[in-house]
Order: sequence, then C-alpha cells, then structure tokens
Amino acid sequence: MALPALGGPPPGPSHRRRAGSDVLSHRPFIHTRADEPHNRIWFETTPRHLAGRGDPRHITQALRAAGWSNHSDPDYPHVILASPDQRYALALEPENESYSKWWRISCTSDTENWYAEFGGNTPVEILAGFTDALLTPVPETSTDVWSTLTAAGWTYVQDERGHELAEHPDGIMQLRRWNRTTSWNTSFIACAMLPDGLGGQESVWEAHLGSAPHLAAAFATALVDPAPVARAEFDVPHSGLVTQKPGGRQGNDLAKEHAARLAQARATAARNRRTALTTQPVPRSAPAAPSVAGPRR
Repeated sequence: MALPALGGPPPGPSHRRRAGSDVLSHRPFIHTRADEPHNRIWFETTPRHLAGRGDPRHITQALRAAGWSNHSDPDYPHVILASPDQRYALALEPENESYSKWWRISCTSDTENWYAEFGGNTPVEILAGFTDALLTPVPETSTDVWSTLTAAGWTYVQDERGHELAEHPDGIMQLRRWNRTTSWNTSFIACAMLPDGLGGQESVWEAHLGSAPHLAAAFATALVDPAPVARAEFDVPHSGLVTQKPGGRQGNDLAKEHAARLAQARATAARNRRTALTTQPVPRSAPAAPSVAGPRR
C-alpha cells in the first residue's frame, strides 16, 4: 500500500484536473484522512493513553524512512513492513472492533524471538516508543520498567505469587506481568479498562508487549510522557475521559514535526549502518604463498 506523505498540501482543484484539460489527474478528488493534518482543527488532548489511535503514519512512515521495506498488497487494507535485515516484521490490519489487535510485530533471530500485539485504540505516540526502539541496537542494559512508572506517580505491587502490577492514578491504565517462573506468558501487558456497568470491564485498548525488557521500557517511557497529543475534537474513544484544549499546534506545525521525525529516523538508520560497518571484524588476510624459484638457465 502506498503511504502518502503526511503534511502534503491540502486537496484543491489542481489535484482534480490538469490545467486546461478534462483528463483526471493521478489523484481523484475525494475526502480522505490521508490529507491530514491540514484539513482539521486540532486539540491538545490529555491524557495521551486515552486519546485514541491517532495517525498510523506516525509509525509506518518513520519505519519506511529508516529503510523498512513495504510488502503490502495494494488491493487489501493493510500495511506490511519488514526491517532491512528481515529481523523484524510489522503488520497493521484494521479490524471491525477497536479492541482487536490491529498492530502485530514479531522478531525472529538467533538472539531474539518474541511477538507483540496492540489494539486499535493504542495511541500511536505511545506505540512509537516501542517501534522507535527497534531502530537502534539492543542495549546491554535497559531501564527498569516499574521504576519508570512509579517515578510518574503510578502505584506498584507484587503479590505473593510474584505477579507484578503497576496502575495509573486514574485507575484505568495498568501494566502487568505474570511471574516468569510460574506462567508460560512472560509478556508485559498494558491495558486501559473501564467498568461496563454490569460488574465486568470494557477494554479501551490492550497491548501485549512481548518479552524484551528494553522494548517494554521504551513503551513505558512513552506511556508516562505528560505531553498532550493532537486529536480532532471528540475523535477519541471516550470524550468524557480526556481534556481537549483548542489552539496550540495546527496542520502546518504538525506537518513540520512529522517531517523532523522522519529526518531523525533516517539519520538514526544511517548512523547505525555506519556503526555496523566500523565494528565488523576485519577478515584475516591469507598468508602469502612461498615463492618457488624457476630453473636457472
């Protein structure tokens, strides 16, 4: 699937017909969210974990800028991307229900093997903490997930069975992990849950982060970021749970921010390629073969 550049000019007559001609241009005039961010009024929305999905190109175009290849079927509503070394793969396949797993990311290599899934309402700014971390080498040590959350005011408990749970002060957002010695599922699981009025709970979004601690830490860092995110008015799962303030950043500002994000992704990928080249072991040269003197004449 072709990914339109976020931040392009808003659609106009020149996009519909070529000047002086009745021949339709390569792009028909039709309303599409791919024209964003220019064709909406944006509101600074907090808290970000309840702000809804946002623009998926925040993720997909950043990965493309870092050299990920596109394997999507243009006739099917999905995006399939793979990292240059084929180590990581990402699928974005929207489903009917927003709580379904729209995003799937997997890793298969000699040193890593994990699988992650994210619901449709996972804010892309939070998911980007996870995917951006895929663009850099795996660190030797990673930030502690639970310390990141408690430093932001979350509560943390570990029960008698060793299961761990951190909860946002609003009581809606949680991050948990089962005891790795007693459960087959060692993933970090993030979820935003609301009472359904019937004694149960309704999922706003849920994410299974896989078992890589450095990726969970990157996700947690983005999760607790207090900065607002841009959303259209009421374009959120539950408008009563967020604060939306008009003004602030608008289309041109958001387009510039996105362009800077793509430039950063390209620079990160280029820097990693240079590092990989300079750290490759130098192959030993084969010893020179002894010279054999020919017969004297």
